[in-house]
Amino acid sequence: MRKMALSFIKKEKQYRRLFLAGVVNGIGDRFSSVAVLALAIQLTGSGFAVAMTLAIRLLPFVIFAPIGGRLADRFSRKTILVATDLIRIVFALSFLLVHGKEDLWIVYVSTFMLAVGEAVYAPARKSAIPLLVNKEHLLKINSLEQVLVGIVLIVGAFSGGIVSYLFGAGLTFLINVASFLGAAIILSSITFPEKNSLQDEKLQQKEKLIPTLKKVIILSVPVQILLFCEVVIASMNGIDNVLITVYAIQEYHLGDVGVGLFYGALGIGLTLSFSVANRLRKNILGIGLASLMLEGAFLVVLSQTHYIAAAFLVFCGAAFMSGIGNACFDTVLMKEIPEEHQGTMFGLLASIGNPLLGVSMLLSGAALEYLTPRTLGFIGGSAYMLIAIFLMVFLSVKSVRERETMTSPPFLKK
Repeated sequence: MRKMALSFIKKEKQYRRLFLAGVVNGIGDRFSSVAVLALAIQLTGSGFAVAMTLAIRLLPFVIFAPIGGRLADRFSRKTILVATDLIRIVFALSFLLVHGKEDLWIVYVSTFMLAVGEAVYAPARKSAIPLLVNKEHLLKINSLEQVLVGIVLIVGAFSGGIVSYLFGAGLTFLINVASFLGAAIILSSITFPEKNSLQDEKLQQKEKLIPTLKKVIILSVPVQILLFCEVVIASMNGIDNVLITVYAIQEYHLGDVGVGLFYGALGIGLTLSFSVANRLRKNILGIGLASLMLEGAFLVVLSQTHYIAAAFLVFCGAAFMSGIGNACFDTVLMKEIPEEHQGTMFGLLASIGNPLLGVSMLLSGAALEYLTPRTLGFIGGSAYMLIAIFLMVFLSVKSVRERETMTSPPFLKK
């Protein structure tokens, strides 16, 4: 059964290279991220420093994600992906210069510049997927993308925490540098399909871009729902992102290893989600919303448990549901948005969601000065559930109205 589930990947040679580059790139980045977060809280003793570091990684998306999206639609995606990996090597090395609290500014500046590279890289990579794979395999590929994130978290975050603890943060930063270089080499071997003259003509007509995207949004209920998700969920998602580190270090007293352990749990959950998402065929958006609701339920349970083993399993469960939901949502967007505008749309979505996530992290860090981590976690999980229930009701009402419109007599239609 497992061989049959993965048989489609044999036909996707170019995507396999994109996937491998993502694994190499991601593992190195996670090695570095765990060390940087642990370093920030160790230098300051404050959860706010963690929130600040995480937020800085996301704020550049406001400006640079839309730019990256437009570049991806107009120029070579391979060139963009390779160049951003190579440029980020310089800033990955700079973390080696941090030795005390007075050097914290280096952490913030380099984190910002690495985020600029990611803001350009992310929409180019995501919009490359529909170009490299068979359209029939989109849902399977997007569920496999969750496996990629899972592998990165398991190997990168979990191992990164152990390596940082045993050998120091410096080695993790050097591994990150090597990963950027390795990913760039792999990406340079990918062959993208050439743009035909019709596509080039469309890309040159700038004045048609905004009206086209506006039309897509107005006519597509799924896109409307997912845009709403991007805004509202990102506004709450900062809570659990900050709490992963805070839970590990302050609640369970596990240090760097605990940060890696909990990120590894997320990786396991995302990897296992492929076994379900890979089999989905119908009602993809509805299943995605149900997964969001169950993810919130897991986060509520997490806020109430005091046992490390139970917390590990709950993190796995939350990530499992998140992986299914993410695969569903990405597939819906790739099917609803015209191919020639996907880079721009994914860039715009990143420019909306990531800054909101950054602000949410900052507010979460500030909230921890007044609320216990568990209280804040309960609030975040409950918000996920309420948002999902509201959107499921909205989707159900819309579906009923559409069926009534289609079945009503012609003389009643206008």
